[in-house]
Amino acid sequence: MDYTVKQIPNNHTKEWLLKKHYAKRIPSISYAFGLFDKENVLQGVCTFGKPASNSLCIGVCGESNSHLVYELNRLCVNDGLPTNTLSFFVAQSLQILPTPLVVVSYADSGQNHHGYIYQATNWIYTGATKERTDIATAEGTHSRHYKKGGDYSNRKFRSSKHRYIMFLGDKRERKNLMSELNYEIQEYPKGNNKRYDASAEINVQIPLI
Repeated sequence: MDYTVKQIPNNHTKEWLLKKHYAKRIPSISYAFGLFDKENVLQGVCTFGKPASNSLCIGVCGESNSHLVYELNRLCVNDGLPTNTLSFFVAQSLQILPTPLVVVSYADSGQNHHGYIYQATNWIYTGATKERTDIATAEGTHSRHYKKGGDYSNRKFRSSKHRYIMFLGDKRERKNLMSELNYEIQEYPKGNNKRYDASAEINVQIPLI
């Protein structure tokens, strides 16, 4: 495949996440990776960060492993790339991350996503979250980052999300983390996927040497 994956500065993801990703919000980013073509031009971004929910960090593999839990929280590439480019991008990004690590990611059923990228790269499927409503917040902020004592009457629907988990590390580390998993492993979900529109133009392409 005529692509390479490199770690990039977090600020190189800003336009991609605000203009191309359907969430239109920049999450907490600890690690950012770029997909580069043979001309060394950025064709996509993949970011990882600490989940907004500390209870999730504890809930995956217990409190003693909570510091190892990170989320693949954004994956966004240009339209028209070859088949399997996304799975290549995810697999290569995982190889660059430090280890040991527990990586969680979600596929939004509200976007008709089932997580086929994660299935293709052998993530563990642990079921779907429940539908819920959150306090609506200003554009670009997470629902948990609201002003306490404010108006809680304006609420926003949150669709169910398919939850995937990947253990990174050597064979022993992966086995130990797997033994601490608090979620039931389930069969992969199936269905017709719908790809969101990622055709927005990015003004500045920053090639890395």
